[in-house]
Amino acid sequence: MAVKIRLKRMGAKKSPFYRIVVADARAPRDGRSIETIGTYNPVSQPAEVKINEELALKWLQDGAKPSDTVRNLFSNEGIMEKFHNAKLGK
Repeated sequence: MAVKIRLKRMGAKKSPFYRIVVADARAPRDGRSIETIGTYNPVSQPAEVKINEELALKWLQDGAKPSDTVRNLFSNEGIMEKFHNAKLGK
């Protein structure tokens, strides 16, 4: 089963709020997810990002592929750097 880390849209019309979820790649965007690992609110200034770092690293090590947007959020939070350092054994 291909697993992805991606955004699940929540919130009202014209007021988006996203959950960062781990889901089967075949599931619809707002459909069933395996686990919620964080939130992203692009409306607030500055954008508010809350990520459970331990869960994110666990899923990345298990082979979950982040979407482009999630990869950028992880990079800004320093999670991708930690993942690559752990992968290279530093």
